[in-house]
Amino acid sequence: QVHVVESGGGSEQPGGSLRLSCATSGWPYSINCITWFRQAPGKKREGVASIYKGGGGTFYADSVKGRFTISQDNALNMVYLQMNSLKPEDTAMYYCAADPWSTYEQCSTIPGQGGGQGTQVTVSS
Repeated sequence: QVHVVESGGGSEQPGGSLRLSCATSGWPYSINCITWFRQAPGKKREGVASIYKGGGGTFYADSVKGRFTISQDNALNMVYLQMNSLKPEDTAMYYCAADPWSTYEQCSTIPGQGGGQGTQVTVSS
């Protein structure tokens, strides 16, 4: 079972940037798909971005395309979510999830299941 720990959240003004980190452990092999998803109070969980096999494919929700970038450092077992041009509607708890067995097609749907404790992102002026 893959264990994940999210970090890097905080408060930012609209237009600002944050970089979230997801540390993975407990899996000795490569992980096929790692996803970032978010959930705001009273709203449905939303897949934000996913990465397949360390960069063989990256996928983004329409709401973050052009603003967020997902990347992976296999040597460090880390996945990052660089968030630029933040908007108040980006405010949510952000989680990452890892699926070692995901196919490319499954990863492209930006699945949002599981996750760790999450990291809070708040965007306000």
